[in-house]
Amino acid sequence: MNLSDSQTGGIGPRRVSAMEAVLGHLRGAIERGDYAIGDKLPSEAELGRTLEVSRPVLREALRALQAMGLTVSRTGKGTFVVANAVEDPTFGDYAASDLLEVRRHIEIPVAGYAALRRTPDHLDRLAHLLDRMERETDTTAWVAMDTLFHLTVAEAAQNPVFRRVIEEIRDALARQSAFLNELGGRREQSNREHRAIVEALVDGSEHDALAAMSHHLDRVERTLTDIVRPRRPDPAASGAPEA
Repeated sequence: MNLSDSQTGGIGPRRVSAMEAVLGHLRGAIERGDYAIGDKLPSEAELGRTLEVSRPVLREALRALQAMGLTVSRTGKGTFVVANAVEDPTFGDYAASDLLEVRRHIEIPVAGYAALRRTPDHLDRLAHLLDRMERETDTTAWVAMDTLFHLTVAEAAQNPVFRRVIEEIRDALARQSAFLNELGGRREQSNREHRAIVEALVDGSEHDALAAMSHHLDRVERTLTDIVRPRRPDPAASGAPEA
């Protein structure tokens, strides 16, 4: 079974990464009950041979399974299934729902304050970051700049408490960003949303900054929801008979 070169169907098929294909295969097997709760997954070597993918690709997929809460890795023992359905992914020390709730209460007002208090230096740094992010093709490098972008917006609000809060969740933000980019193809859309935020800061518009950050977090939540609970084809739309 070769999962190293897969495509998704539909209009304008998007070539998915090998990691996405492996994750989809393993997630499907767990959700179908091929691997029951308490079962140990085959070793990395065995999975690599069966799925015909490299060890780094497989490890990324296994990390994603853990983030989804489906498995847990036990040092020296292997990876074990702990759930058969995705409920609330975790990123580092924080659940996705908790992280998003806090981000809405912190980053939306932060954007508003930043629009009123930003300095030319803040705007220069954000513009430089945006330019680099729009040119970047490496996910790891882009994710690092993504978290720096949100830290810089917090700095522009000129309240050290805001920056401290974002610094505290920085690792979780990076893990979430990598997750969304690998599985949700968020990078280009996120770049556009970031640019809208910066344009509001340049204009000094508190209203537009609040709206732009709110929209950005709405899209983050939508992508997370689509990954956790993929939308099924509509039988009526496909012409299939209803049950």
